[in-house]
Amino acid sequence: MIYRSRYPDVAVVDRPVHARVLGDAARRGPKPAMVDVASGHVLTYGELAELVRGLAVGLAGEGVGKGDVVALHTPNTILFPVVLYATTTAGGTVTTLSPMAPSSEIARQLIDSGARLMVSVSALIETARAAVETVARLTGRDVEILVCDRAEGHRAVLELTADGEIPDVGIDPAADVAVLPYSSGTTGVPKGVMLTHRNLCTNLEQLDALHRVDEDDRVIAILPFFHIFGLTALVNSALLRGATVYVHARFDVDTFLTSLERDRITHVYVAPPVMLALAKHPAVARLDMSRLRRVICAAAPLDAGLQTAVADRLGVEVGQAYGMTELSPATHIHADGNRDEPVACVGHLLPSTQARLVDPVTGRDVAAGESGEVWIRGPQVMKGYLGRPQDTDATVDASGWLHTGDIGRVDEDGNWFIVDRVKELIKYKGYQVAPAELEALLVRHPAVADAAVIGVPDEEGNEIPKAFVVPVTGVQISAAEVKAHVEAQVAPYKRIRRVEFIEAVPKAASGKILRRELRDRESMRS
Repeated sequence: MIYRSRYPDVAVVDRPVHARVLGDAARRGPKPAMVDVASGHVLTYGELAELVRGLAVGLAGEGVGKGDVVALHTPNTILFPVVLYATTTAGGTVTTLSPMAPSSEIARQLIDSGARLMVSVSALIETARAAVETVARLTGRDVEILVCDRAEGHRAVLELTADGEIPDVGIDPAADVAVLPYSSGTTGVPKGVMLTHRNLCTNLEQLDALHRVDEDDRVIAILPFFHIFGLTALVNSALLRGATVYVHARFDVDTFLTSLERDRITHVYVAPPVMLALAKHPAVARLDMSRLRRVICAAAPLDAGLQTAVADRLGVEVGQAYGMTELSPATHIHADGNRDEPVACVGHLLPSTQARLVDPVTGRDVAAGESGEVWIRGPQVMKGYLGRPQDTDATVDASGWLHTGDIGRVDEDGNWFIVDRVKELIKYKGYQVAPAELEALLVRHPAVADAAVIGVPDEEGNEIPKAFVVPVTGVQISAAEVKAHVEAQVAPYKRIRRVEFIEAVPKAASGKILRRELRDRESMRS
């Protein structure tokens, strides 16, 4: 069965992403576009447009043109959109690097993407240098490092700004790649996801039909810009609509909460770990967040109880969204004002988006009301994985369906729910157990600060659920209590069989639990 959006289709947007996002920037002039929360430095829309133009001329003078890749290796900074849009204006592509990645991982991405320039910051310069040294040793290719601030021996990226005409590079929005984020997809090592100008611009149009900010809104930026969720919600979408973005270079819960009140934030975009803080941190009760209107959570499944707790505590609309890097990234979102939507759902299909639910074993569509792997077709589906046609074909079939690797279901009203990842389901004596469901139950316990669940083998060779639990500081809880808490709320085959207490759950910058690290830890013990 093919599911279609209840909303009218949108027209495909064939414009360069910089032209679409910054089309009204000059008109907005002195209005703040981005505010550095730590320093208080403000970048206005007029300054943003002028810097993008000047840097694009400078990059073109350095030989950056159509098809060239610039690597952006920074924490969140107000210069991030300047480098991003200047590169695409010159005809190039931006590949985003995690500021937390080790030099070996950065080197692999620089080599795979073919990046010719790298833009970093002084705080990360040693890692950046080690990475480019590895590239030079392995390939004989030099990658120059520019910096957003100052670092001895390196040019500041803004030193490249110049007067003159931007070369007409003839961007083809349908074919030319604007950004190249890296994703592991459903299997394997990180791969370069080729997202075209059309992908990004059309996805912004799809999102705008259900959810938008405007020029009066203030958006807090704690999600990392290098991740596609942060890039879309906090950079492309927010700047397109003229909002002011309050930029946090790193997440600190106290600074985050202070900023919510002081900066009169109206929109918050977060991953589930931050939802835990909003639900449980004692400081929240003392804050005036009367300007806050909406919280959108994505990047990993969010429990209904946690969603309700945040909505009740803050007195605001809380919804979810769903997507993945390979989908530019959004396919579902909570529609503004849709207060009848059930909690824990990820909203409705975006316009111009089709979906199927497929049995991952048989490849056949599941019956109505049943769960299956989510397949997506629409203008937001990636161009493909860079240099990996076999991986592309394994993810996007000949009919254009992208196989997400996520298990979902849809109710009779068109509300979608994401259950878990296909590859992370625990198979206990023939039953499928979703780790996300058990994790949601675990964090409801007042003594549990965070938790993760994986499948581990028992003495008989069965795969059983094991919980890794982070206790609330200063609170005692036993393994027996953890097991009993879950046992009272689930079917027998879903019970937690083993418990280990840990200091922190390993997570990606997006908030996704890195269960692979926990499985690797287990395998080293066996």
